[in-house]
Amino acid sequence: MSRYDEFRALHHRPGTPLVLPNAWDHASAAALAEAGFAAIGTTSLGVASAAGKPDATGTAREETLHLGRGLARLPVPVTVDIEGGFSADPAEVAALAADLVRAGVAGVNIEDGRTDGTLAPLAHQREVIRAVKEAAPALFVNARTDTHWLPGHADETAHRLSAYQEAGADGLFVPGLQDESVIAALTTEYETPLNILYAPGRLTVARLAELGVARVSTGSLLFRAAVRHAVDVAAAVAGGGVVDMATVPAYAVAAGWADLYGK
Repeated sequence: MSRYDEFRALHHRPGTPLVLPNAWDHASAAALAEAGFAAIGTTSLGVASAAGKPDATGTAREETLHLGRGLARLPVPVTVDIEGGFSADPAEVAALAADLVRAGVAGVNIEDGRTDGTLAPLAHQREVIRAVKEAAPALFVNARTDTHWLPGHADETAHRLSAYQEAGADGLFVPGLQDESVIAALTTEYETPLNILYAPGRLTVARLAELGVARVSTGSLLFRAAVRHAVDVAAAVAGGGVVDMATVPAYAVAAGWADLYGK
């Protein structure tokens, strides 16, 4: 089974959604793969922030592509968050997708939200998805709509998901959605696998599985948690506190993550 078929199959296990952790660099991705996760995604916030750039502005294109090409060497399928595609031209987005699939990347996540708080025109977004699928048929295209993140757009969700499914999307992603009745309705209405963003303290993975969700992403959660933990450890060192080394990988373990890249 190719990595593309393997990744696609992970979305079609009723009652067992793909829990997709989102990495921001080579080390975090390798550590997650070593921990046994079946596939790895990237987080645009983590990648952009690590490069000193703002998220969702298209400025982290090169960092995203460089990371994606490198992560494709991992022993598990990798999907890359390409924000809005890093271009307004569908042909350029399609060329980027073709580049990634040639490198061995199994999927991409592409969003319709814009930094000014609006949604990309529906016709344009459909054209982008079609262009990507034509250029890279094997690539798993996870079409994200920000209707539940941007105020006043929730009623557009079904219309946009229908359009994206018709355009050839392999997965449908609605971050911010936590309403059980809406999630259940969407998983019933669409054959295309539904992706929900994990929200701490809200719906559990087990409950999302019962509702028919096929994929649960962590988004930027792991990146933010890792930065917070690093600061806490530094503060403990500076303040004479105790650092629990039982939770910190040994140097040799961290150094070994490079071996997962097929050297």
